[in-house]
Amino acid sequence: MKTREIAITNLPDGALTQEHFTLREVDLPTPGPGEVLLRTILISIDAAARAWLQGATYRAPVRAGDAMPCYALCEVMESRAPGLSAGDLVGGETVWADHAVVPARQVEKLPPMSPLTHHMSVYGIAGKTAFHGLLSVGRPIAGETVLVSAAAGAVGAYVGQIAKALGCRVVGVAGGAEKCRFVTDELGFDACVDYRDPGMFKALRAACPDGVDVYFDNVGGPVLEAALFAINERGRVVCCGAISQYDSAAASGPRNLPGLVVVKRLRMEGFIVMDFAHQDATALRALKTWVDSGQVKVTEDVIEGLENTPAALIGLLAGENRGKRMVRVGPDPEFAKQEETQ
Repeated sequence: MKTREIAITNLPDGALTQEHFTLREVDLPTPGPGEVLLRTILISIDAAARAWLQGATYRAPVRAGDAMPCYALCEVMESRAPGLSAGDLVGGETVWADHAVVPARQVEKLPPMSPLTHHMSVYGIAGKTAFHGLLSVGRPIAGETVLVSAAAGAVGAYVGQIAKALGCRVVGVAGGAEKCRFVTDELGFDACVDYRDPGMFKALRAACPDGVDVYFDNVGGPVLEAALFAINERGRVVCCGAISQYDSAAASGPRNLPGLVVVKRLRMEGFIVMDFAHQDATALRALKTWVDSGQVKVTEDVIEGLENTPAALIGLLAGENRGKRMVRVGPDPEFAKQEETQ
């Protein structure tokens, strides 16, 4: 059996471009004991994928010639592993491809859901990252001010809405007036600051007259630096990502470290969503309650076609998306189609 996959031609030194990827046809191996053959439905597009091309992180580095790794929703086509059968919906680690053979331990069986895209967004990596990072690391208290960067993005949009549901004042940081309007008018943030504004620091101070108690950082760089000046004594900084740094050969960090951390007695803590997998049931129960009540709106950005996956990632790094970006590679399984028509 042959399939299409997208591989890395050479590792980027600077901005990611289409030339760093190639679409190729490969022979797919027959699943061995403990393996499953998957048909890809949806591929998650995450800024962290750019960091994987820079070397080892919390996962092995990606090398030139490798198929690009990802998290994806897939249908099991053939299984040689106990607990999984043809037709099952699974989510897990695979690659940018129409089909893949992977160890069954890399995926988990998922329940039917309509639409399936919610498994990727609010009830998937984006929603869980927002919930765990904000509640377990940031620990906001009702009445506090929560500042969120990349506020129109996959994680930031949920962080802000969850903080509002918890009774916090929420201020976002986003790129451009249009995105800032989306963050306040559609997502319900109390204010939003345009990081492209030359007067961003003053605007941030004005939007947070009582300072910042929790800063959820998705971008790093100058925005993190500005946030540290605005944060209150004993504030908490949730380090989720650094999208402003991934696509640059000359990454820069805040110039006010470690001074402000010491003077203000701040706590900065990084995390990965898998750290809190044992609390996923709690996260999903809370997220479903907020979605059903309308306190959390689901924002998704679905791009069609495996061949458009490189452009989807490049665009994400440039800030094109609103909400969780994903690429649809194949149709939903039959059970999902039937559920949607009922």
